Amino acid sequence: MRRRLLLAGALATVLAAGTACGGGSGDSGSGSGEAEKLTIYTARDKKVTTFVVDKFTAKYPEYKGKVEVLNLGAQEILERVRAEKANPQADVWWGGTQQGLAAGASEDLLTSWQPSFAGKMDEAYKDPQGRWFGEILLPEVIMYNNKALTPEQAPKDWDDLLKPEWKDKIIIRDVAASGTMRSIYASMIQQKSPDGSNPQPGYDWLKKLDANTGAYAANPTDLYLKLSRQQGTISAWNLQDILLQANQANMPFGYVMPASGAPVLVDGLAQVKGGNSEGAQKFLEFLFDDSLRAELAKDYFQIPAIDIAEKPEWLAQLDLKPMDVDWDVVGKHETEWINHWNSEIKNKG
Repeated sequence: MRRRLLLAGALATVLAAGTACGGGSGDSGSGSGEAEKLTIYTARDKKVTTFVVDKFTAKYPEYKGKVEVLNLGAQEILERVRAEKANPQADVWWGGTQQGLAAGASEDLLTSWQPSFAGKMDEAYKDPQGRWFGEILLPEVIMYNNKALTPEQAPKDWDDLLKPEWKDKIIIRDVAASGTMRSIYASMIQQKSPDGSNPQPGYDWLKKLDANTGAYAANPTDLYLKLSRQQGTISAWNLQDILLQANQANMPFGYVMPASGAPVLVDGLAQVKGGNSEGAQKFLEFLFDDSLRAELAKDYFQIPAIDIAEKPEWLAQLDLKPMDVDWDVVGKHETEWINHWNSEIKNKG
């Protein structure tokens, strides 16, 4: 009997020690211990997210099998994080417009912190309270099917999209759910009304564009398929995704840098308030690793918000013509403008 009691006591001691060594949900660092699940809401292309997450879990193997990625539109991410405020489900918001992230910050959805890369970043590309940070710059350009059109035949500027020859030839990603499209459309309105007080000329412009739009695509994949099948030959989209689709998916896409300029978005990331802060911060710091940013610029056509020492040839030769957009005005009025477009202009041109 005494022997059995001693054995039971020894077993309890071993089990307690094992729990102390291996238990808990906190991240204990690279290569050892347990790590909490890391949930990422992202508007990045799936090829980019897969590449980055594989690199991240190779460096931090404790996260292998514990990273969940949900690919959503940038506006969908804001709406989802907003709806989940009382019970956050995401840890990282990766890929969102400056105005979307600023809205999330103003609604107390994001955590304020100071990562190691913050000091290297231009003040224009980050929140002054450290609630979001720009990762890449996204020029918005005219996209076309280069099997259907030559560069000479493609529209040269935004106003060209309103010409009669493009009637029903334009495919647009559904605007309301897309941070990219919301930014393009809001930029067009802001060009007609610099202070945002009279959006009607911009609405009139968008109504003419709607009249030439043959279809609205439900998501980026739908847009790419419709354009590749020549259900339309023209669109408006961000430069990075056009180059990704053309070079990695062999899609027949080309682009035109608009003569009057391209709206250039600050596309960023943030830590969701109430989420797994340790994992989120580790992931966000990883995204600003110099070697990773160089790879993403070279192979995934990203324009880093923090300059890199050696630019790939495509970036060094990029003839970028930024449009003069007042993003503060856009941020103030975007919701109102896009709601009006959605209810009063879409499919009514």
